[in-house]
Amino acid sequence: MSVDGVVESRNSLWTSVASLFASSSTLVCCALPALLVALGAGAALSSLIAVFPQLVWLSEHKVGLFVFAGLMLLASGVLQWRNRHAPCPTDPALRNACLKTRKTAGLVYGTSVLLYLVGGWFAFVQPWLSE
Repeated sequence: MSVDGVVESRNSLWTSVASLFASSSTLVCCALPALLVALGAGAALSSLIAVFPQLVWLSEHKVGLFVFAGLMLLASGVLQWRNRHAPCPTDPALRNACLKTRKTAGLVYGTSVLLYLVGGWFAFVQPWLSE
């Protein structure tokens, strides 16, 4: 009994989770501060930066952050695409686990892309429109 399909699906899931963390950092650097300021919660943003001064570093290096997150998303997308028709084991329990993991990886990847786009909007498009 082969479990290669389960292993490939798990690898795809882990790359999707890594891309989720990378793309969520784009939200922390750019979208969260913009949202707080837009809601008139500048004092809350100031308190947040006092507790987590690394947010300033992330904002200062947003181009590199977005390039890294984009590369992670690209790698994850390639693996998702490559493994989309990978065979799953014939054992019903392993096959169901393989298909479930593949579906979960796809949902995590889609969420990652959405977070990346929202972060990119607030980091680059919204400031450009405000000029």
